[in-house]
Amino acid sequence: MKVIHLISGGDTGGAKTHVHSLLQGLGRHIQADMVCFTDGPFTQEARDLGIHVDVMASRDPLAALKPLREKIAREGYDIIHCHGARGNLMGALLRRSTGLPVVTTVHSDPKLDYMGRPLSALTYGTLNAWALRRIPYHIGVSDAMSELLISRGFDPQQMFAIYNGIDFTPRTPKLDRRGFLDRLGLDWPDDVVIAGIAARLNPVKDMGTLLRGFAAAYAQQPKLRLIIAGEGPDETMLRQLAGELGVSDQVCFAGWLSDTDSFYNALDINTLTSLSETFPYALTEGARFALPTVASQVGGVPFLIQSHVTGLLFQPRDHAALGRHLAALAEDPGLRRRLGEQLLEKGRTEFSIESTIRRQLDIYAAILRRQERKARKRDGVVICGAYGRGNAGDEAILKAVVTELRSIDPDLPLWVMTRKPKITRLRHRVGAMYTFDLPAFCRRMAKSTLYINGGGSLVQDVTSHRSLWFYLFTLSAAKRLGCKVMMYGCGIGPIQTPRNRRKTGQVIDRSVDVITLRDSASREELQAIGVSRPQVVLAADPAVTLPAAPPQAADALLEEIGLHPRDGEKYLGVTVRPWPGFEEKIPVFAAAVDHAYERYGLIPVFIPIEGKLDASAARRVADQLKKAPVHLLSTCPGTELAIALSARMDVALSMRLHALIFAAVRGVPLVGVVYDPKVSAFLDDAGQDLYARLDQLTPELLCALVDAAALRRQDRKALEEKTARLIQLEHNNSVAVARLLTD
Repeated sequence: MKVIHLISGGDTGGAKTHVHSLLQGLGRHIQADMVCFTDGPFTQEARDLGIHVDVMASRDPLAALKPLREKIAREGYDIIHCHGARGNLMGALLRRSTGLPVVTTVHSDPKLDYMGRPLSALTYGTLNAWALRRIPYHIGVSDAMSELLISRGFDPQQMFAIYNGIDFTPRTPKLDRRGFLDRLGLDWPDDVVIAGIAARLNPVKDMGTLLRGFAAAYAQQPKLRLIIAGEGPDETMLRQLAGELGVSDQVCFAGWLSDTDSFYNALDINTLTSLSETFPYALTEGARFALPTVASQVGGVPFLIQSHVTGLLFQPRDHAALGRHLAALAEDPGLRRRLGEQLLEKGRTEFSIESTIRRQLDIYAAILRRQERKARKRDGVVICGAYGRGNAGDEAILKAVVTELRSIDPDLPLWVMTRKPKITRLRHRVGAMYTFDLPAFCRRMAKSTLYINGGGSLVQDVTSHRSLWFYLFTLSAAKRLGCKVMMYGCGIGPIQTPRNRRKTGQVIDRSVDVITLRDSASREELQAIGVSRPQVVLAADPAVTLPAAPPQAADALLEEIGLHPRDGEKYLGVTVRPWPGFEEKIPVFAAAVDHAYERYGLIPVFIPIEGKLDASAARRVADQLKKAPVHLLSTCPGTELAIALSARMDVALSMRLHALIFAAVRGVPLVGVVYDPKVSAFLDDAGQDLYARLDQLTPELLCALVDAAALRRQDRKALEEKTARLIQLEHNNSVAVARLLTD
């Protein structure tokens, strides 16, 4: 493989480090050449690293276009890779004439690149914006940058993310801690706790917040000290601020440092207070020295620093929160050690230079594969379901379907019909159209190979006759437009009216090729409405295969709502939802929650699955508690975190099907409240027998079910084994869809 990189040649900071380390590493695997449009330190450093560099310098930005085109034709490159405004302009202009795929790495927010320089923003900024829209493939330096570009309308299915990796091989600093402090002229005692930051002293780094937070922490922890390594226009102002805060003697302005290894080795705490970032090297440099890190929650920072897991986060400009975090770390050496070690492990695993090189090679391979399949007349899958409505259960289904499709074919174009296309594009990195945009649906189906009616209880008329008719229309239209049709991991029914039952049977029998079912009761319902032609396979709900967030993330969320999971607390996970008959049963739920707390010490945690609806229902139950404390999440925490929270519970009491699925797969003892046959169908298939119908609930019955579940807390492995069969069955979903795609 041959790749030509185009870059201006005047880059500094993180972009320079990224490009140099990337091309040096790529050179061990492929031919990676660089063309720069200015000569200087950037190009000389690249040559010193063994990178092949051509310089095509000219004041005319288009003068290099012809020699570049000739070089590309002569050398036989496979991909054009651009960096920065000048490189992007050249790549956009070369795309048609060379016929090569063009990709650009976006190192920073294009709208902020020329902040404070209006003339440059008008010229270079405008040209860069034009070029970015004409380059088909984009790489964001961090997932956050990729999400920013997607939110601005760039194609999520041609978007990749990469991180600034570093070499995590252990290195011995030139100076030990005392030697480094002596070099700076600091006679601080050996037992001080030193926080530090390495960054340019400009407004976007917001060092004023760092100084204010440090001053607040120092008032509580007098052993704290701060070293600021860097130069910039804000230095005079920052020195004055340190004096006003009374911490001049505790803060060292070290200036620009070339020996960063000795700097990080001397620290106890690494900090970052930026207002905007992609993915700063300062974080991974600190991770290499296992430094606990306090950082502002911006850009790609949260992808490395997970609060209370690999560091501590605060909102930009919140100097009070920063001060609390610094004081907590200064006070607790064990906390510093734990967060630092976990950060080092995450950095070595996911953010090493080797990981960056592997990721870049994978991106190149994906681009070449996708370029080849553009010639296909039909390609891709359209997925329809109850998506974009803020329901974690439905989003879990979509995530599982998308994950399984991409495991079959990572380059398969996917389009989702959703109520919130912008949110779905961001969350699942798929194409998206509004659910009821029927012209867009028909245009997309005419170009796709497969239509998936995706998961959940879509084929029923309890909630609405119109929704049933809509889904039946999509099945019929997809077949008429030449697509294969699959109903994926679905539940069937209840379908109440005779007319709906007759019409449903006719449409499914005529239009659907394969049906995979999430429960055995649905098979009987299909037979009852006369479906006989499609292949019917018993599977399971796709969500049973989803992974959970790390346990530490669940613990951090519990701590945010006032709990102390590391102290061995026991929890009752409660998920309720508004439904006809729920209102009169609120006292019953409250009595059972109080009973669980009083008898077993189970602290209730109300976990909403569908945002405000569930949170409102939970609040009505919480208001009637007489003994148990109230700990309530106001919104759904997201699929992976909801699963991790469910796993953290000791007993689960739930009306929501997916709250029961999340808990069951993790072996949590369940108490189900059945408002719909789909709930009891799942519990029966999962071998769970502790449930009752909503309309039959009494305080005595629900408390008895809680008692039975509490007795099963020591037998979680056996409960987990009961649901293992469902995970195996779920594999039938992917087998069926793979067969359709292959055929």
